[in-house]
Amino acid sequence: MFPTLALRNFACRITLFTRSNCKLCSDAKEILSNVWDKRPFEYDEINVMDHSDQKWKNMYEFDTPVIHVDKAKEASQFGTTHEAKKLMHRFKEHEVEKLMDEAMMDSPSSSSTSA
Repeated sequence: MFPTLALRNFACRITLFTRSNCKLCSDAKEILSNVWDKRPFEYDEINVMDHSDQKWKNMYEFDTPVIHVDKAKEASQFGTTHEAKKLMHRFKEHEVEKLMDEAMMDSPSSSSTSA
């Protein structure tokens, strides 16, 4: 799952928070692989039990799998932002794709101002 440089400017970044020996996490990886086949994205995987950043373990130790979906160009070097769209536990391909669409449409500077 390595997009071209041109694609990096437009693609989403998906970060999967996982743990070892987790059946739901294995299912989530398969779903993400199927989505990748249709719509490439940047990918990060964080094992919350092995990761050096304690905040991910504190946040998701009992909730894996979780995905964060961000615009790739807005994601931090650690693969996610505070504004990321999230799915937890059991999710389907169409839900991931919908979240990717939402992430691409959202913009931190686009607060709705109606006249």
